[in-house]
Amino acid sequence: SVPSRCLGRQSARSGGVSLLVPQPNINATVAQNILLSVEYTCKGIVSIEWKHVSSWGTNKIVEWKPGSYTNISKSYKDRVNIYENGSIQLLNVGVRDAGYYVVTITEELGTNIYGTIVLSVYEIIYEDLHFVAVFFAFLIAVSAVLVCCMWFCNKSVHLFQNKRDKLKARTAEEIELQTIEC
Repeated sequence: SVPSRCLGRQSARSGGVSLLVPQPNINATVAQNILLSVEYTCKGIVSIEWKHVSSWGTNKIVEWKPGSYTNISKSYKDRVNIYENGSIQLLNVGVRDAGYYVVTITEELGTNIYGTIVLSVYEIIYEDLHFVAVFFAFLIAVSAVLVCCMWFCNKSVHLFQNKRDKLKARTAEEIELQTIEC
């Protein structure tokens, strides 16, 4: 049977086995935990196998028969969790984890069905963080200059008001003295 795609999903059916891949494309950043989610249905007993295919080669991640045995490869021993529905979780992904993940569901009668998930892993670009830090420092410097300007303006206004008040007081005294002299 040929896989069909509908609204970003993959589904396949072969014999008595069907497989659904709800999210065939996943974007992640370095050190993130990601779930490679699938759902299979089968009336019989199945074995499930996950492989990673990338430019560095093909690596078997895990193979298991639900309720029976689990065989996790050494390189993934502490980095993978398996689930009854056929999904796996990869912990602390790195750039080398990018690539194609192929799940194979094998029915006890020998029928195979395949699903694929493409994982893209991105590094956090520290140049962007550097730009943000420099821009933030610039904003702090500008705000400090503006605060100093406001403080200077405030002091100038107070000095001007004090001089104006003293000038009014002198003028009032002179007017009083003039009225007294008259």
